Amino acid sequence: MSVTFEKHFCGDVLVDVAVFTGADNCGMDESEITNTEFAKKSCCKDEIDVVEGQDELLKSFNDFNIEQQHFIISLVYSYLNPFEGAPKKIVPHKDYSPPNLVRNILVLDQVFLI
Repeated sequence: MSVTFEKHFCGDVLVDVAVFTGADNCGMDESEITNTEFAKKSCCKDEIDVVEGQDELLKSFNDFNIEQQHFIISLVYSYLNPFEGAPKKIVPHKDYSPPNLVRNILVLDQVFLI
């Protein structure tokens, strides 16, 4: 992927910068001035900077040395392991209700765990 930056200068002053579209002009271009005495020399200039991208983005796992392979494996394992589902806990008494308490035996016998 490559990116194009277009800049418009009026004299030494930067007027507009555009990334994907054309830069707006300041209104001092030669095509807009109809009087010939002002059209002798234009103070405006346009600059275009092109940043070239990389053509091939595919790398094979075998292109890395053994230390880099260990690092990639440990990084992937450490980020994917916490997101694994935990095994479903089996609660054998979930469908049974506790027995009704008629009297609190601990209070009647005055036996408390300290």
